[in-house]
Amino acid sequence: MPVHLTPRERSALKGRAHALEPVVHVGHAGVSDALVKETDRALAAHELIKVRVGGEDRDARAGCIEELCRQTDAALVQTVGKVAVLWRPRPETDEA
Repeated sequence: MPVHLTPRERSALKGRAHALEPVVHVGHAGVSDALVKETDRALAAHELIKVRVGGEDRDARAGCIEELCRQTDAALVQTVGKVAVLWRPRPETDEA
């Protein structure tokens, strides 16, 4: 289920993401199964990540980011040039 952010939440996440470096890089292969798994692992570990998308076509980059968000159930916080910030809350763990 996709995550929806309020403007206040989005603003707070932008501030947290400012100092981060991209941990996932989308190359010529685009959004592959391996890329989705790596992004999923990074989101599970960090909640908030930066993704660098290669290529010169702005529409193609936007399509890759949208597809990656859809497949990982992450919310797009912002995009600046070739870098996108994704957020997905960590799942609640049941400790009994």
